[in-house]
Formats: sequence, C-alpha cells, structure tokens
Amino acid sequence: MNKFERQNSSADTQTLPDDIAEELSRLPSEVLSVDDAPSLAPPAPLSQDEVRTIVISLMLTMFLAALDQTIVATALPTIGRQFHDVSNLSWVITAYLLASTAVAPVFGTLSDIYGRRVMIIISLSLFVAGSVLCAIAPNLPMLILARGLQGLGGGGIMPVVQTVISDVVSPRERGQYQAYFSSVWMVGGILGPVIGGVFAEHLHWSMIFWINVPLAAAAIALLLPRMKKIPVFHRKRKVDWLGGVLLMASAVVFMLVLTWGGTRFPWLSPTVLAMVGGAVALAVTFVWHARRADEPFLPLPLLGGSVVPFGLMAGGCALGAITGLTVQLPLYYEAVYHLSASEAGLALIPLAAVSTVGAAVAGRTMARAKHYKRVAIVGTSWAALCGLGLTLTTLPLWALLTLMAAFALGLGTTFPVCVVSVQNSVARPQVGTITGALNFFRSLMSSFTVAAFAAILLIALGADVPLAGEHHGAVNAIPADDMRHAFRYVFGAATALMAGAALCLIMMEERPLAGPSVTQQVEMAE
Repeated sequence: MNKFERQNSSADTQTLPDDIAEELSRLPSEVLSVDDAPSLAPPAPLSQDEVRTIVISLMLTMFLAALDQTIVATALPTIGRQFHDVSNLSWVITAYLLASTAVAPVFGTLSDIYGRRVMIIISLSLFVAGSVLCAIAPNLPMLILARGLQGLGGGGIMPVVQTVISDVVSPRERGQYQAYFSSVWMVGGILGPVIGGVFAEHLHWSMIFWINVPLAAAAIALLLPRMKKIPVFHRKRKVDWLGGVLLMASAVVFMLVLTWGGTRFPWLSPTVLAMVGGAVALAVTFVWHARRADEPFLPLPLLGGSVVPFGLMAGGCALGAITGLTVQLPLYYEAVYHLSASEAGLALIPLAAVSTVGAAVAGRTMARAKHYKRVAIVGTSWAALCGLGLTLTTLPLWALLTLMAAFALGLGTTFPVCVVSVQNSVARPQVGTITGALNFFRSLMSSFTVAAFAAILLIALGADVPLAGEHHGAVNAIPADDMRHAFRYVFGAATALMAGAALCLIMMEERPLAGPSVTQQVEMAE
C-alpha cells in the first residue's frame, strides 16, 4: 500500500465530531428547482433602439394617466346636464384622485414582489376597463364608481413606469429620462382641459374616455415585447395585505378630510374632527403593525436614513407648491387682471411649461456633474427668492408671468434629483416600494397644499370665494386690492415651501450615482 492509499483508507474510516455531524444533518436535503436558479450568464444588455422603444411606450402610458387627471374638468357641465345631477359632479374628479393616491404604494410594492411586467399589465387593464365603463355609464353614480376603478389603474401607472425606467437606465443617466416624463406630465395636464372641452362641445363627452382605449393598446403593443429583456430585480415574498389595507384606508380618509374640510363641512365640525381622528388611528395602527410584521408592506426603516426622508420632503414641497399655485392662480388672474377663464388658463402655461425646462437642466447636469444635487439646491433657493419677490411686490401682468416662469425654472430642478436620489439609496429589490412611497407622499402633499392655500385665501378674504374650480359667485365681485392682499399670503406659503425644499436638499446625503459619465460615453463611442 503506497502513501496515497494509506491516506485514503484513513479518510474513509475517520468520523466527524458530533457537533459538526449534527449541524450537517440539519441542512435541507431537497433538490431545488433549476427554474429558480439564477442565470449563469447575465442577460444581454438592451440596445439603444430597445431602450428608446421602451421609453416611448412608457411616455405614452404616463400620458394617459396625466391626461385623465384634467380632461374631465371641462366636460363636467355637459355630464351634469345629461344626468340631471350637478351637486355630485365633483365626485367624478374626487373618486379618481382618491383611488389613484391610495394605490400608488400598493403597486410600487407589488412590482417588487411580482415583477414590473405583471403590474404594468394590471394597471393598464384596470385603467382601460374603467375608461370603457365610464364611457357607457348610464347614470352619475355608475360614472363615479367607474372613475374610481380607472383611478386604481392610473395610480399604478406612475410608480411602475418610474420603476421600469430604473431597471433599464443607470442612475447617472436616469435624470434626463425623468425630465422627459415631467414634460409628458405637463403636456397631458395642459391638453386635458382643451381636449375635454372640444369632445364635450363638438362630439360627445364619452369620447374623453374612449380615446384611452387605442392609446393604451398602442402602449401595450410597444412595451410588452421588450419587457422580457428588462433585467429582473423583484423578489417574491409573502404579501402583507393587512398593512396595505391599513395604509390605503388611512390615505383615503385623510384625502376626504382635505376634500371636504372648509367646503362641505367646517374644519372644526364634528364630522371633520372624527375623520381626522380616524385617519390618525389608522395610521398609528399601520405603524404598529409594520413594526411587528416579519415582512411589512412598507418597511419603516426604508423611510429613514440620510437620503429618503429628505428626498421625500423636498419633492413633496416642490410638487405641493406648483399644484397649489396652479389651482388657485386662475382666481387671481381673473380678479386682479380681469382675464377671462380661458385667458387665465393660458396664463398658467409659464408655470407648468418652464418647470419642465428646469427638470431637463437638472437631468442633464446629473449626467455630467459629480455633485449633482447642487443644481437642485441652487434651483430651489432661486425659486424661494422669486417667491419672495411675488410676495413683496405688485407687478403688471407681463412682469408677474416672467417672475412666475423664473420661479418655475428653479422649482423644476427638484424632481429628477429627488426621484433618482431616493431610488439610488435603496437596494434593487426595493426600488418599486420606495418609488410608490414617493408618489404616495407627493400626492398627499399636493392635496394638503391645495387645501392649505384655499384656507389661507378664505381667512384672508373673509368671504366665500370660488376656490379649486368651484363657482359660488362672480369672481369680479372680489375687489382687486383685497385679492392682491390675500394672495401675498399664498405666495408667502409657496416661498416657505421652496425654502423648506432647499433646506431638505442641503441636508440630504449626496451618494455617488452608478453609470457612465458623458465623457466616458464619448470615449467609448470613439
């Protein structure tokens, strides 16, 4: 027997220590499915043409959601005349907003569990089904219910689209794409009332819903064939349905408080106070449950750290400021400058359009600069200074529109920086969850700001005025000097929001963004 045979023989007869043998016996012995194993080779990267096709289809998908937030507004009088019900018309808009806000975090989290492909199909299917039911609704209650179903789909579109972009584009390049989507959102918001008015006046109001069907079909036809090539980052796990229901319920009650408070019920009425108590109780119960669940629907530690809370607050302040001003400024234009309703709508274009220019500037800066958040800090600080100018001075219309455009330019820089920074701060399997939470918080902040600005005007004017699209009396009956005085507090509130956004951005940690810089891209191309 040679030396190697003696070593093998002794190895065969040697026994393991008892503690190691016991540990090995506990290891699972079942064979795992090969289908669950990760691919040995990474998936082939998407070509530029494939990325471009995916982005175009996602922009078309987001255009649907943006369009339906405003397209119904100008058709409401026609709908009310047909159904002989004017008192409940506001619910056609409210039902959509309630549903879309409540489900944003749900779709974001579920996309991290079941994948983006499944959730984009579900959200678009719900949206199209709701659109068809709206178009054939025989009465107003059915139309309101169908709008709620449509809102369920529309609320899922925004977070899932932003999550898909994070899967196909590196963080450094992502800011430019976020600017594109901001432009689509702006165009949809501006075109919505125009298209809705044309359809209601010259065709039929149901066309504002039928138009969604071919647009959604085109988006699905473009997107789905390429979805198979998108990298997979989701992780299947148990769904915390109780946590999701608690979160949605608290959001719905809170939104109803902001919708009814000061309009249908006084702010200190027993009904509003009871609803506030219910919203707080549901939110506390959600937090209690999330702390004890093994895999909570929205992990609370995800909302902490040195990036996420500041990104959420900065984005919420910026979106709240532009939404609150967009809702209330037509009243100011009509009362102070005696513009017609259509002219007042056109006067909103500098605020909406120039904000997308700011987003584009920030997006391109993120692709080039190492310290990418500086552009947003400078932008929000500039917006706060412009807001201070609006607060302290009385300007002719052309100067006001110019200063409003400068305000919007600085404000727009916030959006791509906040979205990309928040997504860049979490693990890949949690990007959908944090994106849904971001959209959820921003929607709540927008609703809160609209209600706050309306309350400021009511307190300052001391009278019932047509706020947030309602028409209780003639706007021209309000003295121009009174309106100027009241709006100084509104502009002051917008200034405070932008100052808060700048402070949050300063405090937010600036983490490196993965992806090639523009210089590296040029060198690779050469």
